Amino acid sequence: MITIYIVLVLFIAFLVIINLPVFGRLPKGLRLEKIRHLTNYRDGALQNESLTLMQPEGVSFFKVLSAFLFEKHPNKAPDKALPYILPDLNGSPKSDAPEIIWFGHSSYLIKIAGLRILVDPIFSKTPSPFSFIGSKAFFGTDVIKAEEFKNIDILIITHDHYDHLDYNSILKIAPQVKSIVTSLGVGSHLERWGIKKENINELSWNESITLFNNLQLTAVPARHFTGRKFKRNQTLWSAFVLRTANCQLFLGGDSGYDTHFAKIGEEFGPFDLALLECGQYNAYWPYIHMFPEQTVQAAIDLKAKVLMPVHWGKFSLAMHPWNEPVKRVVLAATAKQLPLVTPKLGETIILNEYLPTENWWLTE
Repeated sequence: MITIYIVLVLFIAFLVIINLPVFGRLPKGLRLEKIRHLTNYRDGALQNESLTLMQPEGVSFFKVLSAFLFEKHPNKAPDKALPYILPDLNGSPKSDAPEIIWFGHSSYLIKIAGLRILVDPIFSKTPSPFSFIGSKAFFGTDVIKAEEFKNIDILIITHDHYDHLDYNSILKIAPQVKSIVTSLGVGSHLERWGIKKENINELSWNESITLFNNLQLTAVPARHFTGRKFKRNQTLWSAFVLRTANCQLFLGGDSGYDTHFAKIGEEFGPFDLALLECGQYNAYWPYIHMFPEQTVQAAIDLKAKVLMPVHWGKFSLAMHPWNEPVKRVVLAATAKQLPLVTPKLGETIILNEYLPTENWWLTE
């Protein structure tokens, strides 16, 4: 087993040394100076608001890796293709109310205020630098291709992890995007990939931008980390508050549970809908991802009227069964009397008009 670890480390080190474009580029120059002046930059890296360990004390990286690679974890992936509804990606909204189409994991399209907003698109087969490394997308989740998205108004990237900032998807989607909004530092990766600097808007926590005269985005704290190679927390990770004249959404990105949700709820709430991570959790990394019951509590802290759980349904990045996250979040939301929406992949929800709750994952 030690030999496997050594080979794996040497292989990753080799990939880092050759520095392929897929890895992106760390911030430098004025961008780096701005990062270093943030209040949560200390000891050469960006920090969470609370002390956040990557794993509990006494648990080594190799113990976590061994559990992930060598222990048996049944039902990590569905045994047949998941149901998928072919959506209208490029058409106008069918209603004045916001529409949201979920593509699995944390990728979704928002049609709101006459705009089309795409969040954390990943349409590659694996959430990793190379197709032969990492979890494969579940059967039936590859119906939509990145090249199908035309003339997106706003592309939102919450942070630079491979399952949120997907190199191949960005290369196909970003050239036609009118404006990109992301966390401070992520623009360095995008510029390395040929994205025009003038199209990139990078925000630090509690910084806002207004686009197309009627839509405001505010970056707010999350409890997570960043990095596409070995060096962590050189770029920021964020959630985003999306506000129009008639609606307010919370776009959660990745985050462990903490007091920041209640603070955001007090300052920005209530929210008409919160899209929060629900999946890829484990007791080995309890601070950087939420357990489903915490997802429900976070929505309550945010003063969200409806919760939409994401970050599940496409990849297996943890050891739990593929549909355990949604089963647990449904039970927790029911106990707390929190309204929930659980669309099929590709299904269009219409806020306040069509909020599907079919337990479609139970028959798959």
